[in-house]
Formats: sequence, C-alpha cells, structure tokens
Amino acid sequence: MSDLRITEAFLYMDYLCFRALCCKGPPPARPEYDLVCIGLTGSGKTSLLSKLCSESPETVVSTTGFSIKAVPFQNAILNVKELGGADNIRKYWSRYYQGSQGVIFVLDSASSEDDLETARNELHSALQHPQLCTLPFLILANHQDKPAARSVQEIKKYFELEPLARGKRWILQPCSLDDVDVLKESFSQLINLLEEKDHEAMRM
Repeated sequence: MSDLRITEAFLYMDYLCFRALCCKGPPPARPEYDLVCIGLTGSGKTSLLSKLCSESPETVVSTTGFSIKAVPFQNAILNVKELGGADNIRKYWSRYYQGSQGVIFVLDSASSEDDLETARNELHSALQHPQLCTLPFLILANHQDKPAARSVQEIKKYFELEPLARGKRWILQPCSLDDVDVLKESFSQLINLLEEKDHEAMRM
C-alpha cells in the first residue's frame, strides 16, 4: 500500500473518531419527579432515603420538619420532600402536598398496635386527599428484619388496601435497610408508574 493510501486511511479513521465524539451529543436528560414522603416518626423514612443516596448511617438525623433529597436513579431523578412524622407535624402535612407527582408512605411493620392504627388512619387520609388521590403510591412496609414484623398480606388486610385503593396506582413492598436491592427495585416500580402516568397525560 502506498504512503498516500496509508495517510488517507488514517485520516478517515480520525474523522470517524471525531464524528463519534463530537456528533454524539450529550446524553438525554433524565426526567425529574417531585415526590412527598410521609409516615410516622420511627418508621424509617430518613434512613431509607439516606441509604438510597449512599449516605453514612452515622449522619442520619430524624426529620423534625421537612427535608428534601434528590435521589438519583439510572432513568430518573426523584426529588423527595420528606415530612416529619411527629404528632404536632402531621396535621400540617397537607400544606406540603401541592406539586407532588407521587407519594411514598413508610410504615413500621413491627410497630405497636396503637402506632399501626395511627399509620393506617394517616394512609387512608392521604389516599383520599384531593391533591394525592390520583397519584402513584409506594407503600413501604419497613423493618421486615425485626422479629415482630407483620407480613405484607397482614398489612394489606389490616390497612384495607384492596377496597380503599381500588382503581389507584399503588405498590406495597416489604423492605429493610439490610436489603438495598429490594429497596431500589421498589423505587424502580414507582418510577414505572410515574412514567405511565406521564404517557397517559401526553395522550389526552
């Protein structure tokens, strides 16, 4: 092969490399969704969100008012507004619902009967709230690693989810801090529901 042919071949390869690098363009932006995260104090909301953000457990402090975390996933970014779950805070939850596109409700599956009853009442209230009732819900039955944890079927029956949430988009998932893969899968399912709702809105 002549020197001219070799030079042309190298120039063409350089052109292909340049085109691959410069014409590919930036990757498409991930969609962002604004979510509200609610649940009683001690249910584990802060710890679960911190786990998803790969934050050190030593830095976790229970939320007393509200906090916002951007939780990144491969196909979306979830901007989660976590609301404190104390008695004197829960009555103000509804003030922070506006603009939400989805709901995360965290309950302590190993809690006392009284706390479980309170959690049920709060979830019922949220599912029927005008600003939340049409949104996708992710209900996390946390602390499944504890001996006193109720099963998903027990929680579904006790919380009367089948009749109450009929026709709504909702997911009930068991979880614990020990199994981050299950936690991530739960949020991936929620993202799928959010995307489905987006697509339906675009078709209307």
